[in-house]
Amino acid sequence: MSVYDCQDPEGRSAGLDEAVNALGRGALAVIPTDTVYGIAADAFDARAVASLLAAKGRGRQKPPPVLVGSPETLDGLATEVPDVVRDLVRAFWPGPLTIVCLAQPSLAWDLGDTDGTVALRMPADDTALALLRRTGPLAVSSANLTGRPSAVTAAQAVEYFGDKVAVYLDAGRAGGGVASTIVDATAERLTILRQGAVTPEELAAVAPELREDGAAVPGAQAAGGTGEGDAPR
Repeated sequence: MSVYDCQDPEGRSAGLDEAVNALGRGALAVIPTDTVYGIAADAFDARAVASLLAAKGRGRQKPPPVLVGSPETLDGLATEVPDVVRDLVRAFWPGPLTIVCLAQPSLAWDLGDTDGTVALRMPADDTALALLRRTGPLAVSSANLTGRPSAVTAAQAVEYFGDKVAVYLDAGRAGGGVASTIVDATAERLTILRQGAVTPEELAAVAPELREDGAAVPGAQAAGGTGEGDAPR
């Protein structure tokens, strides 16, 4: 287990290198995001994803979301993406908006019981984006044990996971500590599955069909593994 101070340029560079190496060999890393800290695995390594779920103490019925390093990745991972979703991506990515889409059926991954969907987000965090641009998509769930508060510091994550995680990237206190808003784009009409850092009013300004949708249940599970405190999101 190694902890790297990413507020120091040399520490950040060394930490990113080691995180890339660890994730590449199927190990786990804890990374900062603009919401909370996340525990990350290579999205295309089924054993690594299983290790992530086991570390959190949850099963396949709550698969992790996937973080991406650029909006262009959307079309590589999702299919049948409506124009309104592209409008939301342009408005709120990078940022605290997770969008549940239909997954590309040809993808060779196993995130858990996703029912053919994937929850995608591009975080507004320089360290996370620098890592994602080197590793490609990562399965990332909030850095906490099931039922415990999400870690907003690397030290809290170390308390949760210890040696179960190979590399911790410490970039100070994470974002605002409020989880992302989750929008489901897998049906004919968009719905808000969880209210979070992006308000319904902000969403409706871009996607008017969400104007009437204010009844999202806090902590509701979304297709693609987006239960409470699950997507950093």
